[in-house]
This record gives sequence, structure tokens and C-alpha cells, in this order.
Amino acid sequence: MMATTTPNAVRLMLILLVLGVGNAQLSPNFYSSSCPNLLTIIRNAVNTAVTADPRMGASLLRLHFHDCFVNAILLSDTANFTGEQTAAPNANSLRGFGVIDTIKTQVEQACPNIVSCADILAVAARDGTVALNGPSWALALGRRDSTTASLTAANNQIPAPGLNLPALITNFANKGFTANELVALSGSHTIGQARCATFRNRIYNDANINATYATTLRANCPRTGGNNNLSPLDVVSPVVFNNDYYGNLLTRRGLLHSDQELFNNASTDAQVRAYSTNSATFFNDFANAMIKMSNLSPLTGTNGQIRRVCSRTN
Repeated sequence: MMATTTPNAVRLMLILLVLGVGNAQLSPNFYSSSCPNLLTIIRNAVNTAVTADPRMGASLLRLHFHDCFVNAILLSDTANFTGEQTAAPNANSLRGFGVIDTIKTQVEQACPNIVSCADILAVAARDGTVALNGPSWALALGRRDSTTASLTAANNQIPAPGLNLPALITNFANKGFTANELVALSGSHTIGQARCATFRNRIYNDANINATYATTLRANCPRTGGNNNLSPLDVVSPVVFNNDYYGNLLTRRGLLHSDQELFNNASTDAQVRAYSTNSATFFNDFANAMIKMSNLSPLTGTNGQIRRVCSRTN
């Protein structure tokens, strides 16, 4: 069957050219012959998971982000191996491993030893976003799975919730992203929740926070204890992917310090204002940034492996 060239496909090809030859082996049609039902399997499993727990859409998106920014978030620790799951940005906060494991089992039954866990996670993150009314984006597939992980890199490279804007810009620039792409990707915080430990300092010490909002948050996040108590990153519509996150920033209701830094008499204020009134522009920019993120140094060809179980190497 001849593939139809869509605007998204053309855009994806152009982005791949910009990213360089290292990603040339990725293709939107990589599994069209070897695992033709792959996308349907993943989409159905993700829709089931998000219907049961709407928060799962955000959890899958976050897993993908942490996987792209470092190395191999799905690998669990063993007696002889230390992975990235216990790093400070990941410990006690990652979810969605069971969903990926379920999908992997179904995919292995349909087409054994063909599809990588990295590709499954990339597609699941997109489909979880779509399930919450967010944008879709064209994905090039063909990644292979890493056999190594880096606890140190996870601690150092994943942006912390207390970073100020210059540090955030530097952190994302180290991965090849512009400040505009930082603001677009931060819009993923329109869904999901965060632990009290990640925003306690903000609600008790930051000046650029809505007073009523801070008081409400303090009721669920005391000065001591309650580290795992949750609050939505988007106070308006936490289980719908939209542009409310940016409107929250305009009223100083960003949950994390790093969120509010995007609108704090800073260079990114204008972009936040624009996104708050134009969801189509945000969706388009977010989709483009996600394509770029999903192509950060993928393993292809004979590098890495196709893990039979996502939590451990073969």
C-alpha cells in the first residue's frame, strides 16, 4: 500500500533533516510491514488506561520526557545494575510503568522481538495526550533500547522544579532547545499533578504567587510532612490538555516555581500571553517541540537492543 504524504509527514521529514543524519534511520512507516497493528494496539491500551485514570495521560508524557532527556527511564534497579528511577527528579513520582508493560506484552504477542520499548513509550505519550483532547504529532519510529542508564545524568540533566528562568533556558539549550520550545514544552503541565515536596518552597516563600491560591495549597501541603500530597499543575482543568496552564501563569497560579518563572517580568512573558489566548498556536508549537524531543539521540541500526521486557535488559 502506498503511503499518503500528509502535512505532518512533510513537517516531520524537514525536522529530521535539521536534526541530522544520526536520525535518518527513523521512519514513520518503520513497522508498517513487520508489525502493522502496532499503532492500534498502543492506542487502544492507552485509551483504556486513561479512561480508567485520566492522570495516566500526564504520567506517560512525563515518562517519555525523562526517557528522552537522559537515557533509559524504564530500566529498573537490580542487584548488579543502578538505573535512573531513584534519581531525585524521579523517585516516588514516576507512574505508568504498568501501562507500558501491558502494551509490551500485547505487542510481543503480535510481533515478537520487533518493537522497542522506547518506541512504545514515544507513541503512548502521544496517544495519552490525544486522549485528553491534546494535539497529535507525526512520530518517526525505529528506535532501539538502551542497555545502560545513568543515575548521575538523571540527577543533573532533568530540570528541577525550583529552577529560575536562566537556568531553565540553559538546561533546555543543553539539549538543543530554544527558549520558545522550553515555553511550549512546559505546557505539558496543563495536565497532571505534582507532589507537595516539589512546590512547598514556592507556596511559603515566593512573592509572585496569588495569595488565595497559596492559601488553598497550604491546606494540603504543610510546612513539614505530607511530601506526597498531590495538587494539580493546572488548577482550572487538570485532566484536559488545553492552554489553561498559560492563563494560570498570568494570574500567578503556576504550581511550581519553574512554571511561574515563565511569566515573571521576563523574556518569555509575551509568549505566555500569546499561548493563553491562542490554543491553536500552542498546540502546533507543542507538537513540533515533541517531535524534536522524541528524536534526541535515538539508538538506531545495530546500537542497543530490542528489550523483551521493558524493565530489564535481555
